[in-house]
Amino acid sequence: MSTTNQNTDNRPVGIDLFAGAGGLSLGFEQAGFDIAAAVEIDPIHCATHEFNFPNSKAVCASVVEMTGAEVRRQARLGDTDIDVVFGGAPCQGFSMMGKRALDDQRNQLVFHYVRLVAELRPKFCVFENVKGLTLGKHAQFLDELIVALGDAGYSVLLPYRVLNAADFGVPQDRRRLFLIGARRDQTMPTYPDPAKHKITVWDAIGDLPDADQFPELADLDSVATTWTSESTYARRMRGLACDPSNFGYGRSFDVGALTSSLRTEHTALSQQRFLATENGETEPISRFKKLHPDGLCNTLRAGTDSARGAFTSPRPIHPFLPRVITVREAARLHSYPDWFRFHTTKWHGFRQIGNSVPPLLGRAVASQIMTSLGLTPIKPQQVFQSGDVKLLTFQMWAASQHFGVAKNVIAQRTRKQFIDERTKAIEEAYA
Repeated sequence: MSTTNQNTDNRPVGIDLFAGAGGLSLGFEQAGFDIAAAVEIDPIHCATHEFNFPNSKAVCASVVEMTGAEVRRQARLGDTDIDVVFGGAPCQGFSMMGKRALDDQRNQLVFHYVRLVAELRPKFCVFENVKGLTLGKHAQFLDELIVALGDAGYSVLLPYRVLNAADFGVPQDRRRLFLIGARRDQTMPTYPDPAKHKITVWDAIGDLPDADQFPELADLDSVATTWTSESTYARRMRGLACDPSNFGYGRSFDVGALTSSLRTEHTALSQQRFLATENGETEPISRFKKLHPDGLCNTLRAGTDSARGAFTSPRPIHPFLPRVITVREAARLHSYPDWFRFHTTKWHGFRQIGNSVPPLLGRAVASQIMTSLGLTPIKPQQVFQSGDVKLLTFQMWAASQHFGVAKNVIAQRTRKQFIDERTKAIEEAYA
């Protein structure tokens, strides 16, 4: 067996840490990178990544347990000079008097991100996180991270920036911090310039068939149908129009399949409230925002994970229909193409989207690194078949078994009683 990764198009190589379903993976692929490995602790998310990126090694493990040498071994990289390592490690603890934030056990994932960057020695590194990390005492944590990267041999592009996905072709108001580091023998990138115009909610989802018209979608997340797409954005998401800045691999998929579209049943009362709410306003009982067709989607959030109660984050109301949006509609609003599929359950599907970086935002940042590498990206001729669809149906025990990890690597989902009126309303809306 070969000890090096097979890269027939001689594309630069990236490693995704904290990969989730693969928003940053896709953004970097579309900028012209090959994603050699994606490290993700959650077997459910790891299975989704494996389905969508058949040419990438999905490593189901915690970064705490990984070494740079092990990442190289699993990705079959040998001694290849890695071009970029990227990822968004969760940050939960902040410095107290006389204590460094990176010494806080709650921030061990960030510490191990820096450690893996130091061990892998990529030409560039990208750290993505919440915009709040730049504010108040949180900024001290960021300062410590910059010093730690400096100690590892990386200069950081300053001043750091919070980028809004809406400025880069994503129909969503979503602001995220991006910290870009360059190995000291490399040319420092710049931050990307905003696009000239914004994409609206209706540009993104106006062509999608109404999931409620398909009885099959009460139990399944996919149905065969036909429809017409007119906006350039929608046609690019379906693979019907050329996207000149997309240098990702083609995917073989059925453009007549409406996927990731499991229906949400609402009571008649909820539907009346949704219809009565003005576009762009918040429905007062559920506190769901009703999308304006000519505006941007509000930030799509993931809700809490299993260990923190598995609370569902509020989902926006469709601009014209008396229901919340589907996973596919959320994916369109996040700039995921239609070939990209998510776990078949709404809970996991929405979490996978809400936790991820919009691919078009990731692509904008990755393109700047490609420029600093002095490379001209080339669209590969190879077209990939997606993985086995059963990867999208796994329950935790099956996903854990697939990757050979303990089934309790992620705390199991628990049901809790909600006592406040707002949460009762959310439960009723999703009944």
